[in-house]
Amino acid sequence: MIDLRRSTSRVLTAICAIGTLAAPPAGAKSPSAEEQAVLAAFHAVLDGLAHRDRAAILAPLLPGGTATLMRNGKPVQLTFEALAERLSQPGAASHEERIRDPLVRIDDNVAIVWAPFEFLIDGKVDHCGRDSVQLVRVDGHWLIASIADNSRTDCVPWK
Repeated sequence: MIDLRRSTSRVLTAICAIGTLAAPPAGAKSPSAEEQAVLAAFHAVLDGLAHRDRAAILAPLLPGGTATLMRNGKPVQLTFEALAERLSQPGAASHEERIRDPLVRIDDNVAIVWAPFEFLIDGKVDHCGRDSVQLVRVDGHWLIASIADNSRTDCVPWK
């Protein structure tokens, strides 16, 4: 005969153990489904950059949007089309931008992502800074309306 209380207890213990392993660090909260959708739009741009794929970079960007890149204290302003062209140029070196600990805020059909980043060339940090991404929800999909970032070379490597 099966002892249902003991079996149920074991199942609950296993579920709690799995949940603990998958849980974020203490004090951090897991992103909601909507926050994940917002982040997915930005990650799509970063994936497109890593593959130097112009179409993939442009897909989550709102047509007519702009990027403002602060370089050496001076703003470099680009249309999204010019940004995609710049990021998709062929080259021998691999490019990757990583973000961590993103702050996501959503109010109805607008959202922001604020996250530190590091930009790697051939696996080595070239520069770092902060991304500020503004998004809008259009027909149920999050699209990036504008991007701003800064850039510096005094980066502390991430662990």
